[in-house]
Amino acid sequence: MADDTTIKILLVDDRPDNLMSMEIVLENQGYKFYKATSGKDALKILLKEEDFSLILLDVRMPIMDGYETAELIYSREKLRLVPIIFITGQDYEETAMFKGYQAGAVDYIRKPFNPQILRSKVAVFAELHRKNQLLSKQEEKLRVINEDLMRLNAELENRVKERTSQLETLNSELKDLNLSKDKFLSVISHDLRNPATALIATSEKLNRDIEKLSKNDIKNLSSIIHRTAHKIVQQLNELVDWAKKQRDKTSFTPQRIHLLEGMNDSLELLKANAAQKEISLFNEVPEEIYVNADSLMLRSIVQNLVTNAIKYTPQHGSITISAARQDKMVEICVADTGVGMSVDTMGKVFDEVSSSVKGTNNEHGTGLGLILVKDFVTQHGGTIGVESSEGTGTCFKFTIPAAIYEDASSLI
Repeated sequence: MADDTTIKILLVDDRPDNLMSMEIVLENQGYKFYKATSGKDALKILLKEEDFSLILLDVRMPIMDGYETAELIYSREKLRLVPIIFITGQDYEETAMFKGYQAGAVDYIRKPFNPQILRSKVAVFAELHRKNQLLSKQEEKLRVINEDLMRLNAELENRVKERTSQLETLNSELKDLNLSKDKFLSVISHDLRNPATALIATSEKLNRDIEKLSKNDIKNLSSIIHRTAHKIVQQLNELVDWAKKQRDKTSFTPQRIHLLEGMNDSLELLKANAAQKEISLFNEVPEEIYVNADSLMLRSIVQNLVTNAIKYTPQHGSITISAARQDKMVEICVADTGVGMSVDTMGKVFDEVSSSVKGTNNEHGTGLGLILVKDFVTQHGGTIGVESSEGTGTCFKFTIPAAIYEDASSLI
């Protein structure tokens, strides 16, 4: 097989002496020759070899002339770009030449041919073939380079998508961590501030009035300090454990809770705060009600709502916690006799966009506590709402799953 740079020429003439003459004229030019003495033989050669650079084709041949042979050659798709030069001894008239060009000829050479002219014309097509071959090679190289670029671009896009996905995951995790931090700080703020305030107030009273107090009063006050301090340590330990579960995404752990006792525990550390304003706390939860709830979340919900109620309830007011079964849920109500709130305030009270909540007595709250309350209630599959009117008080109502079965290990 010839390599890509070899110039292959097919010589077609019914007279062997003419074939020899053309070969002698064109020898020593680096060409490779194939010879046929008829159109039929030429077609047989072209069936086996297709990558010819040029065909020198005699016009006058018996059985099948050069025009017919050219038409059959060009009927094959792979041979349509092979140039044909007609060799003619007589048909050099304009009509004959037109017929040749119609058949696909690119040029004519007249017999007897001038060796220099033959060599020159063949050299032109040989050089054209070399350049076409070079162009094909360059196109192939460009195709390979383009495919490599497309592959590299696809790999780069995949890497970018991978990295983007990793960054989105990391960003989501950071948001979760930030939310957990906000929740933890809010829980600490509400769950520890109240008993700490009660502890300070009791110790101040003991320190200020110790000479006026009876032994029984001192014993009661010291008992309150001891019990409150113990509760603070207990709640702090629970909060640390809860924060760890938040990090491990196992913070929501519902269990069977006796609601009356749960409300008593939640109110215990708020009694001192309420006493400072001489506010009465009433727990009217029925004895028979049990709920499936996360104990820390439930306590945080109640203490947030009761703390807000104390803040917005004037001296000598009252706060009442009640509960009632509603199918598979329990509705808990924290009602106060406070200043109430406007319709506009009620519409924004659980809005995370709102930066603060203001009561009609001009007291301000951060709003974080109520956002956290709503989040905790939602995690239980419950709902929360508020009913209020200015000057008569407010009732926050939220629902928690009821513990229907004795062995209640999951939310109903």
